[in-house]
Amino acid sequence: MPSDPGKSIRDRRDMLKAGVGLAGSMLVIPALAQTRPEQIGTIEEMRGEAFAELAGQRRAIGPKAAIFVGDILSTGSTGRLTMKLGAATTIKLGGQSRLKIDRYLAEVGGEFDMQAGHMMFERRGKPATQGITFRSAYGLMAVRGTRFFAGPSRGVFGVLVGEGKVEVTGGGRSVLVLPQQGVDIKAPGQPPTAPAPWGLPRIREMQRNFA
Repeated sequence: MPSDPGKSIRDRRDMLKAGVGLAGSMLVIPALAQTRPEQIGTIEEMRGEAFAELAGQRRAIGPKAAIFVGDILSTGSTGRLTMKLGAATTIKLGGQSRLKIDRYLAEVGGEFDMQAGHMMFERRGKPATQGITFRSAYGLMAVRGTRFFAGPSRGVFGVLVGEGKVEVTGGGRSVLVLPQQGVDIKAPGQPPTAPAPWGLPRIREMQRNFA
């Protein structure tokens, strides 16, 4: 039976379309992978109201929820949030707090934007090779240690170091805060005070923001 030239042409055309479609899908897959957010940790504990926001999209979170680079974590007035980044870093947020994760790589370091409220940072094991920094409207905090607190305290912005060291910069001045010392920044653009020990009542006031 003679072959149909028209059918042969149609078959080749269909195969060509299928090949183009497959190639197109192969190009799309890497593009989607590149835009997928990078998970860097999880929510360890949560109490009260808390949310995460990424690229303008807010989502509900709870224990074991994923945390991504670019996330803004926020809490309500009675909210409490503990996040674990990698195996070594823990960050706690008190009520009415807001923190953005600009960059984080477990062994290398990270950059955070402390936008509101109270925050406690703790890191165990080896220090990050490129350091970890927190910026706020009041100044910059460069972490050289393992545990510190930051946030409003007695009408000023306070930074209290529990272990290690934190370099606090504001108003053109930098001070190195050692263990069991704290500093105050009265207003954005003002320099930090000289590091000095905080009394036990004030230390407890800061710690209660995370209880």
